[in-house]
Amino acid sequence: MTDAAPALAPAVATVVLLAAGLLAAGLLRRAWRRREPSRPWLILGSWMIVAAIVLASGPWLGPVRGPAMALAVMPLAVLGLVAAGVQLRNARVRPPREPALEPSERASKAWRGWLRVLLAGPIGGVAAMGVALAWTIWAPGAPQTRMVVGGLLVPVLWGGAMAWTLADDKILRATAVLAGVTLVTFTASILKGFS
Repeated sequence: MTDAAPALAPAVATVVLLAAGLLAAGLLRRAWRRREPSRPWLILGSWMIVAAIVLASGPWLGPVRGPAMALAVMPLAVLGLVAAGVQLRNARVRPPREPALEPSERASKAWRGWLRVLLAGPIGGVAAMGVALAWTIWAPGAPQTRMVVGGLLVPVLWGGAMAWTLADDKILRATAVLAGVTLVTFTASILKGFS
Protein backbone atom coordinates (compact mmCIF):
# COMPACT_ATOMS: atom_id res chain seq x y z
CA MET A 1 0.00 0.00 0.00
CA THR A 2 2.82 2.34 0.63
CA ASP A 3 4.15 1.78 -2.90
CA ALA A 4 0.80 2.55 -4.55
CA ALA A 5 0.33 5.90 -2.80
CA PRO A 6 3.39 7.67 -4.29
CA ALA A 7 2.56 6.32 -7.75
CA LEU A 8 -0.98 7.69 -7.47
CA ALA A 9 0.12 11.23 -6.46
CA PRO A 10 1.38 12.36 -9.91
CA ALA A 11 -1.77 11.06 -11.64
CA VAL A 12 -4.06 12.82 -9.16
CA ALA A 13 -1.88 15.94 -9.35
CA THR A 14 -2.14 15.94 -13.13
CA VAL A 15 -5.94 15.81 -12.99
CA VAL A 16 -6.06 18.58 -10.35
CA LEU A 17 -3.65 20.76 -12.32
CA LEU A 18 -5.59 20.25 -15.55
CA ALA A 19 -8.82 21.18 -13.78
CA ALA A 20 -7.22 24.28 -12.25
CA GLY A 21 -5.83 25.31 -15.62
CA LEU A 22 -9.26 24.89 -17.23
CA LEU A 23 -10.91 26.90 -14.46
CA ALA A 24 -8.38 29.74 -14.72
CA ALA A 25 -8.56 29.78 -18.52
CA GLY A 26 -12.36 29.70 -18.42
CA LEU A 27 -12.42 32.73 -16.13
CA LEU A 28 -9.98 34.59 -18.39
CA ARG A 29 -12.03 33.71 -21.47
CA ARG A 30 -15.20 34.95 -19.80
CA ALA A 31 -13.46 38.20 -18.83
CA TRP A 32 -12.20 38.59 -22.39
CA ARG A 33 -15.55 38.00 -24.08
CA ARG A 34 -17.86 39.92 -21.78
CA ARG A 35 -17.61 43.50 -20.67
CA GLU A 36 -19.02 43.04 -17.18
CA PRO A 37 -18.36 45.14 -14.10
CA SER A 38 -16.89 42.00 -12.54
CA ARG A 39 -14.25 41.73 -15.28
CA PRO A 40 -11.29 42.84 -13.13
CA TRP A 41 -12.31 40.36 -10.46
CA LEU A 42 -12.48 37.55 -12.99
CA ILE A 43 -8.98 38.34 -14.21
CA LEU A 44 -7.65 38.65 -10.67
CA GLY A 45 -9.39 35.44 -9.65
CA SER A 46 -7.96 33.45 -12.54
CA TRP A 47 -4.41 34.55 -11.77
CA MET A 48 -4.96 33.92 -8.07
CA ILE A 49 -5.98 30.34 -8.93
CA VAL A 50 -2.81 29.88 -10.96
CA ALA A 51 -0.62 31.33 -8.18
CA ALA A 52 -2.35 29.26 -5.49
CA ILE A 53 -1.98 26.03 -7.43
CA VAL A 54 1.69 26.69 -8.19
CA LEU A 55 2.39 27.48 -4.53
CA ALA A 56 0.33 24.55 -3.23
CA SER A 57 1.99 22.08 -5.58
CA GLY A 58 5.31 22.60 -3.80
CA PRO A 59 4.39 21.00 -0.48
CA TRP A 60 2.23 18.40 -2.24
CA LEU A 61 4.64 17.15 -4.93
CA GLY A 62 7.98 18.52 -3.79
CA PRO A 63 9.56 21.97 -3.80
CA VAL A 64 11.06 21.58 -7.27
CA ARG A 65 8.88 19.03 -9.01
CA GLY A 66 5.58 20.56 -7.86
CA PRO A 67 5.87 24.08 -9.33
CA ALA A 68 7.57 22.68 -12.45
CA MET A 69 4.75 20.21 -12.97
CA ALA A 70 2.14 22.91 -12.34
CA LEU A 71 3.74 25.28 -14.83
CA ALA A 72 3.94 22.49 -17.40
CA VAL A 73 0.49 20.89 -17.01
CA MET A 74 -1.77 23.94 -16.57
CA PRO A 75 -0.82 25.43 -19.97
CA LEU A 76 -1.78 22.11 -21.57
CA ALA A 77 -5.30 22.57 -20.21
CA VAL A 78 -5.39 26.11 -21.61
CA LEU A 79 -4.14 24.82 -24.96
CA GLY A 80 -6.91 22.22 -24.95
CA LEU A 81 -9.50 24.91 -24.21
CA VAL A 82 -8.20 27.04 -27.06
CA ALA A 83 -8.08 24.05 -29.42
CA ALA A 84 -11.68 23.21 -28.55
CA GLY A 85 -12.77 26.59 -29.91
CA VAL A 86 -10.94 26.37 -33.23
CA GLN A 87 -13.14 26.98 -36.25
CA LEU A 88 -12.12 25.93 -39.74
CA ARG A 89 -13.17 28.34 -42.45
CA ASN A 90 -12.92 28.26 -46.19
CA ALA A 91 -10.12 30.34 -47.59
CA ARG A 92 -11.10 33.49 -49.41
CA VAL A 93 -10.11 33.84 -53.01
CA ARG A 94 -8.10 37.01 -53.41
CA PRO A 95 -7.34 38.74 -56.66
CA PRO A 96 -3.70 38.63 -57.72
CA ARG A 97 -1.62 41.50 -56.41
CA GLU A 98 0.00 44.09 -58.58
CA PRO A 99 3.79 44.24 -58.55
CA ALA A 100 5.40 46.74 -56.21
CA LEU A 101 5.92 50.22 -57.56
CA GLU A 102 9.35 51.71 -57.98
CA PRO A 103 10.46 54.21 -55.32
CA SER A 104 10.14 57.13 -57.69
CA GLU A 105 7.67 57.54 -60.51
CA ARG A 106 9.36 60.71 -61.73
CA ALA A 107 11.76 60.75 -64.60
CA SER A 108 15.24 60.00 -63.31
CA LYS A 109 18.00 62.54 -63.52
CA ALA A 110 21.69 61.82 -63.68
CA TRP A 111 22.58 63.77 -60.52
CA ARG A 112 19.99 61.80 -58.49
CA GLY A 113 21.47 58.52 -59.65
CA TRP A 114 25.03 59.57 -58.85
CA LEU A 115 23.93 60.89 -55.47
CA ARG A 116 22.22 57.57 -54.70
CA VAL A 117 25.40 55.69 -55.61
CA LEU A 118 27.47 57.95 -53.36
CA LEU A 119 24.99 57.68 -50.49
CA ALA A 120 24.68 53.90 -50.72
CA GLY A 121 28.42 53.45 -51.06
CA PRO A 122 31.04 55.67 -49.45
CA ILE A 123 28.84 58.15 -47.58
CA GLY A 124 26.75 55.38 -46.01
CA GLY A 125 29.95 53.52 -45.12
CA VAL A 126 31.48 56.59 -43.48
CA ALA A 127 28.27 57.20 -41.50
CA ALA A 128 28.26 53.56 -40.37
CA MET A 129 31.89 53.81 -39.30
CA GLY A 130 31.11 57.02 -37.41
CA VAL A 131 28.33 55.33 -35.45
CA ALA A 132 30.53 52.32 -34.74
CA LEU A 133 33.41 54.56 -33.63
CA ALA A 134 31.11 56.55 -31.34
CA TRP A 135 29.82 53.26 -29.90
CA THR A 136 33.39 52.07 -29.31
CA ILE A 137 34.34 55.28 -27.54
CA TRP A 138 31.18 56.08 -25.57
CA ALA A 139 29.71 52.68 -24.63
CA PRO A 140 30.47 51.27 -21.19
CA GLY A 141 32.38 48.02 -20.81
CA ALA A 142 35.76 46.56 -21.60
CA PRO A 143 37.62 48.19 -24.51
CA GLN A 144 37.98 44.86 -26.33
CA THR A 145 34.23 44.22 -26.22
CA ARG A 146 33.45 47.73 -27.40
CA MET A 147 35.84 47.37 -30.35
CA VAL A 148 34.39 44.02 -31.39
CA VAL A 149 30.80 45.27 -31.17
CA GLY A 150 31.74 48.44 -33.03
CA GLY A 151 33.35 46.39 -35.77
CA LEU A 152 30.25 44.22 -36.06
CA LEU A 153 28.00 47.29 -36.26
CA VAL A 154 29.68 48.66 -39.39
CA PRO A 155 28.38 46.16 -41.99
CA VAL A 156 24.90 46.06 -40.46
CA LEU A 157 24.56 49.84 -40.38
CA TRP A 158 26.10 50.21 -43.83
CA GLY A 159 23.61 47.70 -45.25
CA GLY A 160 20.76 49.59 -43.59
CA ALA A 161 22.01 52.87 -45.06
CA MET A 162 22.23 51.28 -48.51
CA ALA A 163 18.70 49.87 -48.34
CA TRP A 164 17.27 53.12 -47.08
CA THR A 165 18.96 55.41 -49.60
CA LEU A 166 18.08 53.17 -52.55
CA ALA A 167 14.43 52.85 -51.50
CA ASP A 168 13.70 56.37 -50.29
CA ASP A 169 12.09 58.72 -52.79
CA LYS A 170 13.41 61.84 -51.07
CA ILE A 171 17.11 61.61 -51.79
CA LEU A 172 17.95 64.99 -50.25
CA ARG A 173 16.49 63.84 -46.90
CA ALA A 174 18.76 60.79 -46.96
CA THR A 175 21.72 63.03 -47.80
CA ALA A 176 20.97 65.35 -44.88
CA VAL A 177 20.49 62.51 -42.40
CA LEU A 178 23.63 60.60 -43.38
CA ALA A 179 25.73 63.77 -43.42
CA GLY A 180 24.32 64.78 -40.02
CA VAL A 181 24.97 61.35 -38.51
CA THR A 182 28.53 61.41 -39.83
CA LEU A 183 29.17 64.89 -38.44
CA VAL A 184 27.65 64.20 -35.02
CA THR A 185 29.26 60.82 -34.44
CA PHE A 186 32.76 61.82 -35.53
CA THR A 187 32.53 65.05 -33.51
CA ALA A 188 31.43 63.12 -30.42
CA SER A 189 34.27 60.64 -30.93
CA ILE A 190 36.87 63.41 -31.28
CA LEU A 191 35.59 65.24 -28.21
CA LYS A 192 35.96 62.26 -25.86
CA GLY A 193 38.75 60.29 -27.44
CA PHE A 194 39.38 56.59 -26.82
CA SER A 195 40.23 55.96 -23.18
